[in-house]
Amino acid sequence: MGFVKVFSAENHKKIEGVTKEAKNILLKYDYPGNVRELENIIERAVVISRGPAISSEDLPFQGNKFEWLASSEIAGEVSLKKRLDSLEFSLVKEALDAAGGNQTQAASILGLSERMLRYKLKKYRIK
Repeated sequence: MGFVKVFSAENHKKIEGVTKEAKNILLKYDYPGNVRELENIIERAVVISRGPAISSEDLPFQGNKFEWLASSEIAGEVSLKKRLDSLEFSLVKEALDAAGGNQTQAASILGLSERMLRYKLKKYRIK
C-alpha cells in the first residue's frame, strides 16, 4: 500500500504493511469519502500503530461502524488537524446526545447552521 509507505516516512515510523485481518476490514468498507477517506484512515493508523504492521486495532472501526477516537485515546504524536477532528467529532456527538438526536437543537448548541451540522454528521459518520 503506497499510503503506508508515505505516512510511515512522514511520521518516522517503520510500518511495513497491513495485517491480513486489517486488510480484510479495509476492503469491506465502502469509502463514501473515496480515496481521501482511505488516505486519512491509513495516515491515522500509521500514527497510532505500535507494531511493525497496521492491525485491525489501529483502524477507526468498531464492528462495521466507523468511529474516530477521542484525542485522549490517541497515542504518540498527532497532527493538529487530527486532534481538531477528534475534538470536533466529540463535540458534535455530545451536542447531538444532549439534544436527544434533534439536529436543529444540536446545531444551536454548537453555534452552527443546520447545513453545517449535517456536513459534520456526514463527515464523521454520526447517525
